[in-house]
Amino acid sequence: MQSISRAIIATPFGRLGLSVAAEQLTAVDFLPADTALLRASHPLLSEAERQISAYFKHPNFVFDLPYQLTGTAHQLKVWEAIAQIPAGKVQSYAHIATQIESAPRAIGGACGRNPLPIIIPCHRVVAAKGLGGFNANRNGLDWLPIKRWLLRHEGVVYAD
Repeated sequence: MQSISRAIIATPFGRLGLSVAAEQLTAVDFLPADTALLRASHPLLSEAERQISAYFKHPNFVFDLPYQLTGTAHQLKVWEAIAQIPAGKVQSYAHIATQIESAPRAIGGACGRNPLPIIIPCHRVVAAKGLGGFNANRNGLDWLPIKRWLLRHEGVVYAD
């Protein structure tokens, strides 16, 4: 059984949970702002924290972390397409659907299951008219304020 290492870091909008297994980043989770911090005990977690902090200082920062994505073939295609969207740009669910021969709702579903938000920038995927959803309301929480924060950080503003 492989060992999983975790850290919980502070960000400008709350907390992020990071997980590493088999020397690869496997999860980035948005957590409530009052979640207790957990110091990184693995070198890759420390590097992930350093790179995420660099992104918060410079929105054009390009991540260079070894990671593992686990999902369906469709989800992997969606996440690969999302990974190509540069900082400060957005693409619609419909655009990505056309690009990979899928449907906008299926793109939204894959975005909501993205295990590495920020690293795989699903916040850059928006609806045809408006912001769209974000993080599939995991834990029953509204994560749209984080999507707005990330887009503003990259110079994209949505009034929605």
